[in-house]
Amino acid sequence: MAGHRKLGRPTAQRKALLRNQVTNLLYHGKIRTTEAKAKEIRGLAEKMITLAIKEKDNYTEVTVTSKVPKKDAQGNRVKETVNGKKVTVFEEVEKTIKKDSATRLHARRQMLSFLYPVKEVPVTGLKKRQNTKVVDMVEVLFTDIAPKYVDRNGGYTRTTKLGPRKGDAAEEVIIELV
Repeated sequence: MAGHRKLGRPTAQRKALLRNQVTNLLYHGKIRTTEAKAKEIRGLAEKMITLAIKEKDNYTEVTVTSKVPKKDAQGNRVKETVNGKKVTVFEEVEKTIKKDSATRLHARRQMLSFLYPVKEVPVTGLKKRQNTKVVDMVEVLFTDIAPKYVDRNGGYTRTTKLGPRKGDAAEEVIIELV
């Protein structure tokens, strides 16, 4: 007997569907789907959240210095002439970065291999393509979702039944993060 539902799809389509639904659940907080899909999504989403909770504070902050091109008021690089050539002027800046431990890096890579990248598109305004932002779902898991569930031992999702869907009478539910 199989350990999971087939959902009437070939393996590749089923995996893509589940990855997409888990990504959307974690991004939006709740989604509307069928009961069978929700039961499959629940386990996958809870594994992602558990992984994020275990590794959320497993990093060290390191101060590094880096060379950054100096810019003028308009945002253009400042250049000076040295031996007849124009050369960009650099300045040293100290930055604090998070350095992941080995286990957090492994967890991050596991999440990245499963979750799809999410793009935020502005609702109004011109130049929609230029103003899109790529959301780092792994960072959202570590910084926003994991701290909410630190004191909770599992059970991060809730399903609410909505009744049969018009057309095929499939049982619909809303699955949401608690």
